[in-house]
Amino acid sequence: MKYLSLIAILLAFSLGACNVNSSNERYDQEFIAKAEDKAEQYIRNNYNGVETVEFSTDHSSPMGNFALRGTVNGEAKFEMDISQSFFIGGISEGDGFPKIKEECIEVACE
Repeated sequence: MKYLSLIAILLAFSLGACNVNSSNERYDQEFIAKAEDKAEQYIRNNYNGVETVEFSTDHSSPMGNFALRGTVNGEAKFEMDISQSFFIGGISEGDGFPKIKEECIEVACE
């Protein structure tokens, strides 16, 4: 019985890993463009001193969700999770990322 359970678990993990191979294939250019626009608006509205926002072409996420990666002002890296309905689930800010605006600390600015 233990072996059967172990085989079932290994099979589930291997099938899940096959499903996560590339999230770029699941999202069309229209979705990606709209997600990038939403992300750029969010960054510009919530952070001080944003001059440029650039995105990478890698949209994979360890959990299989859609993620945007890029840089702000040419050097500060970020990663942002965005849902199918364009809800921003979170942002990871790298070194040198602009400071959040005072009025956006408690509640995100639209």
